[in-house]
Amino acid sequence: MHPVILALARLTRPANLPTAAADILAGASIAGIIPAAIQSLPIAVTDTYNLLFLVLASVFLYAGGVTLNDVFDAELDKTERPERPIPSGIISIRSAATFGGLLLLAGVIMGFLSSNASGIIACILAVSILLYDSFSKKFGFLGPLNMGICRGLNLVLGMSVLGEINWFWYAIIPLVYIFAITMISRGEVHGSNKRHIVLAAILYICVIISILTIVLLSSANNYTGILYLLFFSVVIFRPLTKAYTVNSPENIKKAVVAGILSLIIMDASLAVAFSGWWYGLLVILLLPLSVWLSRIFAVT
Repeated sequence: MHPVILALARLTRPANLPTAAADILAGASIAGIIPAAIQSLPIAVTDTYNLLFLVLASVFLYAGGVTLNDVFDAELDKTERPERPIPSGIISIRSAATFGGLLLLAGVIMGFLSSNASGIIACILAVSILLYDSFSKKFGFLGPLNMGICRGLNLVLGMSVLGEINWFWYAIIPLVYIFAITMISRGEVHGSNKRHIVLAAILYICVIISILTIVLLSSANNYTGILYLLFFSVVIFRPLTKAYTVNSPENIKKAVVAGILSLIIMDASLAVAFSGWWYGLLVILLLPLSVWLSRIFAVT
């Protein structure tokens, strides 16, 4: 692969992109796309196209956001991550900024191709992404909150698949979860963040309890949802415990990576609560793809 093309791919964090798609699938499940699809084939065909547009919108918005994050961090990365495409000189700041901007624009366009409501959410999400990249990430509380809002909006984007938005308060779950991961990541370079890890563990527990409640109250697929939640708990807490015990940058990074990739399992747990077990399986099948890509491309 050409070095420039490979560098552009690295900017988009390919391993993370399936997690964005998983948010959309979970949001669509919450919105009721599966019952609607079963009732009428014409609706199913329309919804399939809308869902595809939203998956593309989410992936493009995420890719554009992490690309522009590297643009804004170019000076800092010269010291902390000199191997990244911009500080290493493979990609210029201008080229990366143009690439990231075009990806954000493509995400917004895909949102409007689904519906006006989706397009508006995509616009709000794009603005929230730019706010994080350029400003809020510099602050200890505002940065994680902004990042969590972005992930919550991504779930809401999936909920808009039928052209309207209900159950939007479920967005608090990914918001809290990403807030926790972002707090952990503050020690990824220098370590020594045990206090943040303890806070993250408390927030993780809150997320698990919230999803368990939803699964028990909303679903006939209780056993499948609980199984996914158990899997989710093991995958996120094992590296988190190790990062607390040996509070090194390497272990903290592993905890962050596990947290990010486990978004797919979390989304599968939510999806099962509103759809069949097979739909949750469809979501969780994104995990092997994400794990495989994480062996080739950096997650953080």
